Amino acid sequence: MANGRSGTRLSRCSFCEKPQPRAELVIAGEGKAAVCYDCIRVLGQVMEEENPPPPKKIKPSKPLAPREIYSNLDTHVVGQDKAKKVLSVAVYNHFKRIWNGNQRSGSDVELQKTNILLVGPTGCGKTLLAETLARTLDVPFAVCDATSLTESGYVGEDVENILLRLIQAADWDVNLAEHGIIYIDELDKIARKEGLNRSITRDVSGEGVQQELLKIIEGCVANVPPQGGRKHPHQEFLQIDTRHILFICGGAFDGLDEIVAKRLGAGSAQMGFLAGGRNGVEQDGSSLTQVIPEDLLQYGFIPEMVGRLPVTVGLESLDKDSLVRVLTEPQNAIVKQYQKLFSMDGVELEFTPDALEAAAERALEHKTGARCLRYVIEDTLLDVMYDLPSLEEVKRCVVDRDSIEGEVPPRLFSESGKIIELPPQPIKKSA
Repeated sequence: MANGRSGTRLSRCSFCEKPQPRAELVIAGEGKAAVCYDCIRVLGQVMEEENPPPPKKIKPSKPLAPREIYSNLDTHVVGQDKAKKVLSVAVYNHFKRIWNGNQRSGSDVELQKTNILLVGPTGCGKTLLAETLARTLDVPFAVCDATSLTESGYVGEDVENILLRLIQAADWDVNLAEHGIIYIDELDKIARKEGLNRSITRDVSGEGVQQELLKIIEGCVANVPPQGGRKHPHQEFLQIDTRHILFICGGAFDGLDEIVAKRLGAGSAQMGFLAGGRNGVEQDGSSLTQVIPEDLLQYGFIPEMVGRLPVTVGLESLDKDSLVRVLTEPQNAIVKQYQKLFSMDGVELEFTPDALEAAAERALEHKTGARCLRYVIEDTLLDVMYDLPSLEEVKRCVVDRDSIEGEVPPRLFSESGKIIELPPQPIKKSA
């Protein structure tokens, strides 16, 4: 039999019965049974679907020493020395527990998880600390906002969706996700509401969420809907063991400093003008570093939740000197990022010491910590970045205090030192 090409003999596949060149067939035995390579590929796919390979067990790498963890945190986060030290020890103990759990068995002592609570004002570096820890340890990392969570059965996100984000960060590798880190922000927003008549209504976004979080924070095998959203009885679930997932929670906890100050000042005899503050305690923002479990209970957290977060780390507000360091010292400092952007256009960007102090002072006025620094720098350099690609002769840009305060634009210089004026702007900047 020929197919138009002389000398080409065709035979039929015993499965699909399509005529194939004899060279494209696998002959079985001495008989006429044969199978083509297309059918072999299809059969292989069917066998893999019916008998998937067992998941590979992830062997966690040996944990870094606390000094190594601290050193990595120090390159990205300014200040918060005590917080970085506490975090380094807690994270080391957590992953050491996992490492030794895979190395030994039969011990009668069970080590519990060391979940962490970060307490501090907005913009002090809570999220950055958690992100840096995840990068340092090279584990999957996910961030969740507690304000979006509600008790199961109510409008909002179920707590299992937190685990779905971690699985997605691990590229759907559940075993890898089981050794990741989850950061839950705004935890203070789910504190029990004061004055709530619990006989009439349920605190579904407060105490109800705390109850739902307990099981996954402590450790359990959770059913996670792969598509997110609400659970349905007929859908398939991803199962993930949360016993080795490190949970780091954070929040500003407005009003907690007053609870701490009141406890510290209990019994003080100072009165009148000589008193340092409420109940004789100076309220300088450092009281959050002295938080104890009883303070969290009074703030509105149930005892079980406080017990699941054994390590509480208080972070301090950033002062002007710290904000100046944030601008220049970290590995990904804001000034370094803009200098890199300007260098892509062949321009050297320079900030005077007065400009850095002025930027820190503007950020302090907004009372949002380091978060406001990028806004201040972006606002200052907006007009320059708008025209810079069109000004080929510019080789240097200098930003001083007057530029930060909006009185004059940054100064531009050519290679010979000649001052170059910015063209008229189409939109005037607001004061």
